[in-house]
Amino acid sequence: MKPAFRFFAALILAAASCFAADPRGSRPNIIFLLADDLGYGDIGPFGQKIIRTPNLDQLARDGMKFTQHYSGHNVCAPSRCVLMTSLHPGHAYIRNNRGGVGQGSGGGGEGQEPVPPGELKLPLTLKKLGYTTGAFGKWGLGAVGSTGDPNKQGIDRFFGYNDQAVAHNFYPTYLWDNYRRVTLKNPAFSAHQKLPEGADPNDPKSYATFTGNEYAPDLINEQARRFLRENKDRPFFLYYPTTVPHLALQVPVDSLAEYEGKLPDEPYPGGKGYLPHRTPHAAYAAMITRLDREIGRLLAMVDEFGLREKTIVVFTSDNGPLWERFGGTDSAFFNSTGGLRGQKGGYYEAGVRVPCIVRWTGRVRAGSVNDRVTGFEDWLPTFLELIGAKDVTPKGIDGISFAPTLLGQKQPERPFLYRESQAYGGQQYLRVGNWKAFRTNLNPPGARGKSVPVPPIELYDLASDPKEARNVAAEHPDIVAKMERIMKEQHLPSKLWVIPALDGPVAEQGVAVPNATKKKQKGE
Repeated sequence: MKPAFRFFAALILAAASCFAADPRGSRPNIIFLLADDLGYGDIGPFGQKIIRTPNLDQLARDGMKFTQHYSGHNVCAPSRCVLMTSLHPGHAYIRNNRGGVGQGSGGGGEGQEPVPPGELKLPLTLKKLGYTTGAFGKWGLGAVGSTGDPNKQGIDRFFGYNDQAVAHNFYPTYLWDNYRRVTLKNPAFSAHQKLPEGADPNDPKSYATFTGNEYAPDLINEQARRFLRENKDRPFFLYYPTTVPHLALQVPVDSLAEYEGKLPDEPYPGGKGYLPHRTPHAAYAAMITRLDREIGRLLAMVDEFGLREKTIVVFTSDNGPLWERFGGTDSAFFNSTGGLRGQKGGYYEAGVRVPCIVRWTGRVRAGSVNDRVTGFEDWLPTFLELIGAKDVTPKGIDGISFAPTLLGQKQPERPFLYRESQAYGGQQYLRVGNWKAFRTNLNPPGARGKSVPVPPIELYDLASDPKEARNVAAEHPDIVAKMERIMKEQHLPSKLWVIPALDGPVAEQGVAVPNATKKKQKGE
């Protein structure tokens, strides 16, 4: 045998040997960790000084931190819809929280407004590419048995809460395992009640009825780890939409002990939403630290199975933190907003700018920080490019891949980022470069079926004014006019989610209009 031939034969055999040793093929796994109502400043990598998050601290050291990442919306269900469809809120099917529609088999009107068949392009596309898909935590996009059922939208295995309202209680009476309702050993009680009349707020016994035997996040975490273990030899997409640290304030005593007596605290007796708690500061901190612990356990399994270099890990949040003192929370004490203006439900920065960390060992530079403007709609095209399937990116989406940025390459900045909301008075948000346009009062109380004037735009320069303290709209009428034109173009009316100031005096209907052809973002 000639030397040259022997050399090439050896290469072929080596390649065949590598493939045989890795039956998974070349596609990396994806783990998407989604916190619930976690503020920009609630974890160590983004400036948190009180709450301990050692595993997320390490994740940031091992990956890339994005300082200007935006959730899909300022509340739960529509934010998840943007993530899963790659459509921004002006085009997406779900644009507000709407529960109790009773369009599934769960009974009792459980479940949020269901998305139509084939809507959730992220899991559906990955499944077509051969990924095994699992979702563990809170769904919120359609009841069991409805068109929005996770098992009908590309998810092979679901375990957790289907309904967002049920998820207000961390000790529920049941969870869902695909189509099977799993009964838990917890007593039934409302997650929205005050301390009983005459109860001593300083006595732990006064709170005994607000707990149970099985803490739902622990059960969900266990199933997520089981999914990873069972699918370690094939490409998987593990979607982990935890309910932490969403209210109510509930956490097992072993985690509470890490902070109880170590932080200044006063009892929250209820009355401002959700359950009372004797030590609300300690409870909030303990919930996040326990979440960090469970994330650490999951990522330790990635290392145990030798999958670190074959697994893309993302951590982020679905929207910003709750407003001050609601349900016992205290965003000022923890600096949950990271110094930004606003909170959940609003489109000032703290309501929608969220922490984001991406780790892909060997591909994404460890310890790096990036200020590119990115949003939830960008994840689908980004993942598809990273896994070598850019050619199957769905048409007509709003997302723009930032895979080049993750891989250390230069990339044009995002042309614009658009957000809107029917709720909280009706709002629109647009960011172009460092310019941010924002307007409120698009859907004031009593506006249904009436003509509502379009309110003026607020304009902020986020480069010089990151806390949005100075509205400079009057000084830049040309910029305002440009922003207003884009905002008008990006709002596609929906009969299900009417915004009176934008849509005119149209009453809401029971059925949403189909998503029409969308105006593409320039430069997309």
